[in-house]
Amino acid sequence: MIRIGMLTSGGDCQALNAAMRGVAKGLFNAGKEVELFGFLDGYKGLIYGKYKMLSPSDFSGILTKGGTMLGSSRMPFKNMRDPDENGLDKVEAMKHNYYKLSLDCLVILGGNGTHKTANLLREEGLNVVTLPKTIDNDLWGTDMTFGFQSAVDIATQCIDQIHTTAASHGRVFIVEVMGHKVGYLTLNAGMAGGADIILIPEIPYDINKIIKAIQKRSERGSKFTILAVAEGAISKEVAALSKKEYKKYMADYKYPSVSYEIADKIKEKSGMEVRVTVPGHTQRGGSPNSYDRVFASRLGAEASKLILKGEYGYMVGYQNREVVKVPLADVAGKLKMVDPDSTIIKEAKMLGISFGD
Repeated sequence: MIRIGMLTSGGDCQALNAAMRGVAKGLFNAGKEVELFGFLDGYKGLIYGKYKMLSPSDFSGILTKGGTMLGSSRMPFKNMRDPDENGLDKVEAMKHNYYKLSLDCLVILGGNGTHKTANLLREEGLNVVTLPKTIDNDLWGTDMTFGFQSAVDIATQCIDQIHTTAASHGRVFIVEVMGHKVGYLTLNAGMAGGADIILIPEIPYDINKIIKAIQKRSERGSKFTILAVAEGAISKEVAALSKKEYKKYMADYKYPSVSYEIADKIKEKSGMEVRVTVPGHTQRGGSPNSYDRVFASRLGAEASKLILKGEYGYMVGYQNREVVKVPLADVAGKLKMVDPDSTIIKEAKMLGISFGD
């Protein structure tokens, strides 16, 4: 008898269900007796003992469904050691429920914060296997995360659709793309959507260089310009601030997001008409694309293999086009960022794309 617990934590994304299906099918098809417990709403379910038994039929028809059938929640890692409002020790509660159910392993699907807590549980003696979920593609130890390619498709479609209205009215359009503190999503969607300017956190921008790039397009006869701006984009001036200075800067910040600040400054310095579009959480929603369905299924199947072999303490990752196991201790707390000197950045610049630097 193999007893497995499973949970999804953090922000949802496409292919979470596909990944869980991959794990379950890999276990149920192994010819061994399996009991699978699904913890509800992420780590909250593990803390408070809220779960449901899952059977093979629960995984039928979910390959194409977005979101997560188990529900999710955000439980910041920095607060995991803090007692809840009733004084409950959250870490001890998770351990208690793990042992109460006599689990052999806990399968955890999530991003950076989720992996920090997963590694904490590993350090506390629990058997853990994780899967890399995030539209940001910022998890260290894997070249790709599931949800990313689907989000790229959605952000790209948004940029595609902006082209016609931007051209019709001769305006500057800013499309703000998600991605948290990194620029993978904006970089890929920007290139795929034909953005003229791409701004990512890893390359601090100069507003004057942005305006110069827009004016250069106008001089060549282009009546419009499209900017793909990462939600974490930052100017050179702000990037140079100390932590204390940055905290004060943000306390006095008057804009809803960086895109509106950039729009305001372009108008102020050039007099050009600017519009901002924020696709927001649509980038995390809907059905996973074909790539993510296959990719998540592969990772899920590989996770089941690790469980059947009793190999715990790993994240199932993807490196050099191969599915691999990565020690969880090496993953937790590390952020994978876009290298400003990478070939994709150089190639984008060869295409005439400006990064505001």
